[in-house]
Amino acid sequence: MSLAIALPAQPSLASRILHATPIVGHIARDISRDISTIYYVLTILLTLLVLAIQTWGLAALVLTAVAFVPVMFTLLILITLP
Repeated sequence: MSLAIALPAQPSLASRILHATPIVGHIARDISRDISTIYYVLTILLTLLVLAIQTWGLAALVLTAVAFVPVMFTLLILITLP
């Protein structure tokens, strides 16, 4: 007679790396526990962007847009895959 014990699924390597990073990992753990935390994070990031634009002007807005170019290319590639 064999007793099969179901082990919990191991998180992937990417998940372990994400959760191991200092600031991003803490936020990722909070979001995995409570999904409404993402709205607080987005509000904080938007506030930081507005304060950066008020402080440094158009340069902060341009650098933010340039930083999001790889993200948008990745999203465009992902949505066009069959």
